[in-house]
Amino acid sequence: MPSSKIAVVNYVNNKYQVGPDYPWSQYPSYAALRHHGTDKWFALLMNVPRNKLGLEGTDSVDVVNVKCRPEIVGSLRLKHGYLPAYHMNKEHWLTVLLDNTVPEKEIFELIDDSYLLTKHD
Repeated sequence: MPSSKIAVVNYVNNKYQVGPDYPWSQYPSYAALRHHGTDKWFALLMNVPRNKLGLEGTDSVDVVNVKCRPEIVGSLRLKHGYLPAYHMNKEHWLTVLLDNTVPEKEIFELIDDSYLLTKHD
């Protein structure tokens, strides 16, 4: 199954009973995935022009930002499909391409870790 925003939304909805929140009128396709009760987000879904991510081209690509343990951020960013966080703290957050570059299983594991890391922030 290809990695996509829909796959991420379905995964989070099934596992955490969380649906997407669209808080920015100027970016109607950007979705925050938030904890119940605290409203802290643990993932952010966006479509960003490739050149703004340091990639070639100007077409947009779907990505997810997740909180990540600092000790693994650097090593993940050495792998294809993992980038410094777009508009987030680059020590604690990571941008992951949702273009089938990164296996869905890895994306879901990162979302699970982000959920746990942000639960009590």
